[in-house]
Amino acid sequence: MKRILVNGAGGFIGGHLVTRLKNEGHWVRAVDLKQHEYTQLPADEFVQADLREQSVVKKVVEGIDEIYQLAADMGGAGYIFTGEHDADIMHNSATINLNTLHYGRLSGVKKFFYSSSACMYPAYNQTDPDNPNCAEDSAYPANPDSEYGWEKLFSERLFLSYMRNYKVEVHVARFHNIFGPLGTWDGGKEKAPAAICRKVAMTPDGGEMEIWGDGEQTRSFLYVDECVEAVRRLMDSQVSIPLNIGSEEKVTINQLAAMAMEIAGKTIKLKHIPGPQGVRGRNSDNRLIEKSLGWKPSRPLREGMEKTYRWIEKQAEIKYGVLTS
Repeated sequence: MKRILVNGAGGFIGGHLVTRLKNEGHWVRAVDLKQHEYTQLPADEFVQADLREQSVVKKVVEGIDEIYQLAADMGGAGYIFTGEHDADIMHNSATINLNTLHYGRLSGVKKFFYSSSACMYPAYNQTDPDNPNCAEDSAYPANPDSEYGWEKLFSERLFLSYMRNYKVEVHVARFHNIFGPLGTWDGGKEKAPAAICRKVAMTPDGGEMEIWGDGEQTRSFLYVDECVEAVRRLMDSQVSIPLNIGSEEKVTINQLAAMAMEIAGKTIKLKHIPGPQGVRGRNSDNRLIEKSLGWKPSRPLREGMEKTYRWIEKQAEIKYGVLTS
């Protein structure tokens, strides 16, 4: 049994990770600025505190063998691509990463996981929706399309620098659009699958819902259980270079909306409006992780979308008191 710290445990992926680690029999200290909104975490300790504060981090790293650092200021396209939150995104996330590494190392922690993002890949390699290039070695020359991506790139280098200079073990994953139940689904920070499921759930059959842009921008989406499995394999490996964790099942946003409508049994007209979209095309390149860890997604997008839609449909009913089906 290891003593493990999960930063960002009140968030979507962090919450699922805490459950997985407890199921494996580890002792887990969970830390976040807020409690998990949708479930009671099985952590041995939940510390509700601000990881930007040095005094907090000094305490929570005590007696810890491994740290999973997932805490960040982030959200979907409506949050990270408007430019309105750039200073907070960069300052808050970088501060948490600096504190975690510095005080973790001083406390004797030898093993760190860092959750980076596909947003760190150069925008110039993602202009063609049919042929994006997100291979791990395409990261440089660097040119992320957002300050969120720049901060992720900086923090990758920060973690890898600590590995070189202080001989700690570091594992970095570049997440590609992770989705599933128990995540943000409204309020402006939700990502595309959750936003689309919410809109479909709350739009009557024969109605109309809005999509940002023309809907032909492409993405791939990975179900959260698959993500956590890949993270655990990475942490138990000897791989010290950043790896993509995502799906290679690329779809347009229009296709994703059509899938959600089919799951709901509805026909809804799409109204395309101006809005933040990010890069034109993005898809995970899994060649390196499959070669290094023998991992690839085992479930189709449709399966994860069905689970996510049913969960969001229920949340919408609870919160708004109406269903449109």
